[in-house]
Amino acid sequence: MFSFLSKKKPTTAAINGLAITVQPKETLLQAALRQGIDFPHSCRVGGCAACKCKLVNGKVKELTESSYILSDADLDQGYILACQSVPTTDVTIEVDISAQQARRQVQGRVIGQERLTHDITQLRVQLDEALTYKAGQYANLSLATLPGVARSYSFATPMQPEAQVSFFVRKVPGGTFSSQINEQDVVGQAITVDGPLGDFWLRPTDAPLFLVAGGSGLAPILALLQDALASQSRRPVTLLFGARQARDLYALDQIQALERQWPAAFHFVPVLSADDIEPGWAGVRGMVIEHIPTHLPVGAQAYLCGPPVMIDAAVPLLKRLGVAPDHIFTDRFTTLHDPLSAAA
Repeated sequence: MFSFLSKKKPTTAAINGLAITVQPKETLLQAALRQGIDFPHSCRVGGCAACKCKLVNGKVKELTESSYILSDADLDQGYILACQSVPTTDVTIEVDISAQQARRQVQGRVIGQERLTHDITQLRVQLDEALTYKAGQYANLSLATLPGVARSYSFATPMQPEAQVSFFVRKVPGGTFSSQINEQDVVGQAITVDGPLGDFWLRPTDAPLFLVAGGSGLAPILALLQDALASQSRRPVTLLFGARQARDLYALDQIQALERQWPAAFHFVPVLSADDIEPGWAGVRGMVIEHIPTHLPVGAQAYLCGPPVMIDAAVPLLKRLGVAPDHIFTDRFTTLHDPLSAAA
């Protein structure tokens, strides 16, 4: 008889001062998009942080563990993922809409497909029109032959004058998109590039650059360095690149070219982690994060890109070594499986 008293009521969310209604069990992102707000978003499953926003007032129920994708600094400042947050009270939200306003869908065609390693392929795309982005950001890619399938990849170069873009696609076991790129000829196919997305880009300062990349996470790191060189940066650079075996190292010629042209100190350290490394390897061995204390410059600004397990171990280590949280920038290369695993 009193069951109606327990029914949950809609809540109100004030997003940048604009009030909207959020239905029970509805996420902030769902409510915002339903009511016409151009809220930044990408994956919608808590794996990319594109919908990151600041909870100023009120309470939310988080559907997944946000610490998996948000930094400690973000969490300390009250940031949440709109796609994984269901309000339990009226809330006040602040979000940077400017990034979404710069986002566009641009059509193009695949013009190049080059094998970099046994499981990473470089994809080159000629866009129909130029797309403005910052080196380090990423985009969602959709092939016309895979309708309804979109995957996120970082730009591997800064903006090019001929409206060409490049991406490194690592084959994920069972991955629909990555398997097609790595196993089939897709040159000539129509492709949609949706972006830019993400807040991983080079912040202006004179601090030494400390860069850590794992696997295909080298893509945005190379873009950052190429852009910095073009901007005549004179910041000292230390680049750690983690891979399993020597066959997993790639783009070494690009890195050597950057080292030759860089107007300041440039220190490159490839690190191999496999137990069965080729006998001829005379370089550094072990997990890449194990070598951070040895090579971290004093007063460095750190940029990390690669698998979540690498970043989640490296960030607290950098803090213990004295790197300020606001000098640590990360880009986790997640797969669709990762957010589900983190939630479990």
